[in-house]
Amino acid sequence: MLVASLVTLGSPDQLTGGYLYHRRVAELAPAHGARLDLVSLPERPFPLPSASAPRLLRRVRDSDVVVVDSIAAAYLAPWRPGPPLVAILHQPPGGIDHGPLRRWLQAPLDRALYRRCSLLLLAAEALAGPGLPPVPSAVVVPGRDVGPPPAGPPPDLRHGRRAALLSVGNWVPRKGALDLVEAFAGLPRDLATLHLVGRSDIDHRYGRRVSARLDRPDVAGRVVVHGPVPPERMAGLYRAADVFVLPSYRDPYGTVYGEAMAAGLPVVGWRAGNLPNLAGHEREGLILEPGDRPALTAALARLASDPEARARMGAAAAARARARPTWDETTARFVELLTGVVSRPER
Repeated sequence: MLVASLVTLGSPDQLTGGYLYHRRVAELAPAHGARLDLVSLPERPFPLPSASAPRLLRRVRDSDVVVVDSIAAAYLAPWRPGPPLVAILHQPPGGIDHGPLRRWLQAPLDRALYRRCSLLLLAAEALAGPGLPPVPSAVVVPGRDVGPPPAGPPPDLRHGRRAALLSVGNWVPRKGALDLVEAFAGLPRDLATLHLVGRSDIDHRYGRRVSARLDRPDVAGRVVVHGPVPPERMAGLYRAADVFVLPSYRDPYGTVYGEAMAAGLPVVGWRAGNLPNLAGHEREGLILEPGDRPALTAALARLASDPEARARMGAAAAARARARPTWDETTARFVELLTGVVSRPER
């Protein structure tokens, strides 16, 4: 059996697309002749986690291959693990949620780690480009299944209104929570209920702005804040919603768009990040110019009031999602590529 260690940052149980990717592959790896151990550096201010790298690398030295998550790459850059090295990229060098100074400091460290890798695994084609060193790479996109729907009838998310809108994303600026709430405020009060899933405490300043906006009378009583929701409950929310909306400005892949489409939901968001590669405007959803809040209001109003359009786009979304790999297929490809690195003759 292939034994691999995947090094990430902080708890591997966090509810983001990258951590979900790692957990699903680790869960399914034994069915493909591999064991993937998730090991973590402590989540501390940059660059302090690097001090814990030597101790962590002693834990993984007997692995056949060490896979480094892109969010941990900079912290391992000064150190050299013994086994072959592979990186799994969910973000470009320098990250996507940091300020300019942090990105400027982190990007060279990320690239230094990637130059020592035998292979770069990219979670989306959009991550390929001139910013990466000339190292062999392969795209291994996230899977699309979110588990079977729960037994019994779906919950009532409409709350007496005509449609339920679902958004899944942490409250950070690039996810566009403020844009969404402002656009939603322009809808008639009896038209739709908005459900927000995600952490509100990652960017405290931005989270306070979103919370303050939700306290205003024009949206009071028609927005439900769920906070982080575990994967076993997400299937029920997707099943009960009518429309998925996430006006994200930067998402290298956007796992939740794929999950929503697999559940048969039309998707609404900006023409940014990877969404235009996942869904087409007027086919699987409504894809809008970034920052156009009036257009977002109009798109939500249209889908909330037109069940036939929702059904047509939702069916197209489900059909397109079925053409993408399942998590089992993603895991099979992931293990195959790691096995290829380990079995190279030069070792």
